[in-house]
Amino acid sequence: MKPQRSEVRAPDGTRLAVYEWGDPAGPEVVLIHGFAQCHLCFTPQIEALATHFRVVAFDQRGHGESEQPADPAAYRGSRVWADDIAAVIAAKRLRRPVLVGWSMGGRVIRQYLMVHGDARLAGINFVASLVVEDPRGRGPSGLKPLPETLSRAEEIEAAIAFVDGCYGRKPPEAEFRRVLAYNMRVPASVRRAIGGWSTEPGPTIEALEKVRVPVLITHGRADAVVLPLAVDSSLAAMPHAEVSWFDGCGHSPFAEDAVKFNRELVAFVQSCQG
Repeated sequence: MKPQRSEVRAPDGTRLAVYEWGDPAGPEVVLIHGFAQCHLCFTPQIEALATHFRVVAFDQRGHGESEQPADPAAYRGSRVWADDIAAVIAAKRLRRPVLVGWSMGGRVIRQYLMVHGDARLAGINFVASLVVEDPRGRGPSGLKPLPETLSRAEEIEAAIAFVDGCYGRKPPEAEFRRVLAYNMRVPASVRRAIGGWSTEPGPTIEALEKVRVPVLITHGRADAVVLPLAVDSSLAAMPHAEVSWFDGCGHSPFAEDAVKFNRELVAFVQSCQG
């Protein structure tokens, strides 16, 4: 399904590539991908969601077709990621979207909540995300610091290992190659800059405790990137959240069991339209 593509400028001038499908008048869903990915990771969702909703996705700064600022500061701080989401919401004139954030995408939604709150949202779906950055939730297949002296060959091997670790149920070889290809579009300098970004648990929990919109937490029981125990800290801060466990799935439940994920997400978005 071919998207309508546009560009949005973040407050700091960074160009963001934005894509849209579905009914312009329908309920709104914004898909936010994870580290070293792009909007294409949500290919299993696009057609299923566009049948019911207005679907918007964007390549995060440094990823996909979006601009890749050279300054590490462009990937750090309390506002940069939050303001990217706010810029997309404003530019696309979204009324009250449901935000869906996978892995780092969930952390980016957290930043949005910390800066902007949930007043303009209809709901939130955190997917396999370490929303509260408790180190006990980081699994053995998670992000590893990239040394400054990393060779190109070592960078490729690190990317292969990272992508491989994202799955409990491995995708077909053709799909794995496709995912690896758009991972490799994110240069090591951007990976290092994002690797140096973190947020203290205290302010995170304070922001999450203020969330009043519906929240769905989706997590694979075999996730080795963000361990299942990470869900506990999110639930402690947002006790009204619902949790959906994906048995046998790793860090990519939306791809590993797309049928279940799509069914649950459609139902969740519809339940938020009250």
